[in-house]
Amino acid sequence: MGSDMKMQAMVLAAGLGTRLKPLTDTMPKAMVSVGGQPLIRRVLMRLGEAGAGRVVVNVHHFADQVKAYLAENANFGMDIRISDETGHLLDTGGGLRKAAPLFDADAPILIHNVDIMSNVSLAGFYASAASAAATLLVSERQTKRYLLFSDDMRLVGWTNVETGEVRSPYPRLDTQRCRRYAFSGIHVFSPRLFPLMEAFPEKFGIMDFYLKVCAEADIRGCLKPDLRLLDVGKLTSLAEAERFAAEGF
Repeated sequence: MGSDMKMQAMVLAAGLGTRLKPLTDTMPKAMVSVGGQPLIRRVLMRLGEAGAGRVVVNVHHFADQVKAYLAENANFGMDIRISDETGHLLDTGGGLRKAAPLFDADAPILIHNVDIMSNVSLAGFYASAASAAATLLVSERQTKRYLLFSDDMRLVGWTNVETGEVRSPYPRLDTQRCRRYAFSGIHVFSPRLFPLMEAFPEKFGIMDFYLKVCAEADIRGCLKPDLRLLDVGKLTSLAEAERFAAEGF
């Protein structure tokens, strides 16, 4: 990828936001306010600062509120395109595949959950992810569910350490020898992966896709040791989100 290539991005904003009820009984998660700004605006501003030209936003729950907000603000001067899932919520993988025609086929797509706040340099992460088919931003955050990587940070599987469940295309994977990291909800996806999605159902998760194809496609992890990241997807995170916003995240 040349340094003059314009970043393109997708904001995943179609979810029901059930963990943010009762706020999401009357608004989409994307419109929940943190630091006096809706989450959708916070993510779009960060993407704009990172150099994103075209940004696709998928919508479903109270879709008209997101559309109206963007229209009222003249798309913040950005080339924003809506991928409308009002009729059928497609999950993260199905939503990305539906949006495929809205992207330039020649540039990687930075994908960002609408409810994630972090200190990562999106421009730096995007530039570092140019060669792989997909690059997942990961951290050493403690969780029950980990992505599993080889020593050279190629994705090889997933595990739930509480239940012992393992998912991998490698039947004899030794999970004890793998590097375990938590996914951040931020990743870079090459459009050359879209053909591999053709066999998937209409609705599917992007992580299901990555775990199915990681033996044939170069899916990498990118570890940011100093990563500070917050999932604002639940009510208990809102107070911490306000602190993040006050610190300039």
